[in-house]
Amino acid sequence: MRNIVVVDAPSNLGLRPPAPGTVPGCHKLAGALREQRILQRLNAVEGGVVVPPRYDRGDWREGDGVFNAAALAAYTRKLADRIEHHVRAGDLTVVLGGDCSVQLGASLALRRIGRYGLVAVDASPDFRHPGNSDGVGAAGGEEVALATGRGQADLTDLEGLRPYLRDEDVRFFGIRDYFEEERAELADLKIPVATVGDVRAEGAGALARAAALSYAAPGLDGFWVHLDADVLDPDVMPAVDSPDPDGLDHGELLDLLRPLLGSPRCAGLTVTIYDPDLDPDATAGALLTDTVVAALTRT
Repeated sequence: MRNIVVVDAPSNLGLRPPAPGTVPGCHKLAGALREQRILQRLNAVEGGVVVPPRYDRGDWREGDGVFNAAALAAYTRKLADRIEHHVRAGDLTVVLGGDCSVQLGASLALRRIGRYGLVAVDASPDFRHPGNSDGVGAAGGEEVALATGRGQADLTDLEGLRPYLRDEDVRFFGIRDYFEEERAELADLKIPVATVGDVRAEGAGALARAAALSYAAPGLDGFWVHLDADVLDPDVMPAVDSPDPDGLDHGELLDLLRPLLGSPRCAGLTVTIYDPDLDPDATAGALLTDTVVAALTRT
């Protein structure tokens, strides 16, 4: 059995302010899941905290590219150092975010080691880039595009390792069926997508097992799982910045995660976007913790 190591990555650098003069509350995710005793319930090893720079967009204006880019680049390298250490040690690394931009740290770490894929369990593909949008800026909605080499070089080509992920090594689960333009672009790129409807029609477990097996192909060293809490329906997970309707329920998410996280080729998991500020009674956070624990422990 591999050690499970929990690393906190409490960065909100990739999200827009929810209101003027405020900062996104998802940087509290790690603390909230720790309050739910996630370390003890996983019997996990303490991996510590990778402290992010201060959230400060300065004089950034629309059209300036990705905001907080210098801070994001520095944090990505710092987080990658921590993740790389644990992956090379053979640990299953669970990274508690943070917004989705923390996934860049995992992608860079794995690129240093070899060729890894990404299974993104997310309501949207986070694939906004200059080729499909005039509105790039928030890396938390762009991290998969950045990791596949699309966008500004100060984020896409850290350490000369662009791209951190190949298109053909990315899989998406839980994309909303009505995101037609995004799905069309991914289809043109031959990036597999299983929408919520697909998950229900074909079975979450079967789809996840097939995805895990696909990473046994020659030349691949494994894969990482990225979980954005907004993949869940707002009825069960309202505490996210973009609560899109018609999402998965906790049972469906658990059925997806178990085969993926149980694969010996899975290097780790990121958990992102849950915002405790939007969950005053901690109900959504407790359910999210229960799902992650059950997926990793079979209980």
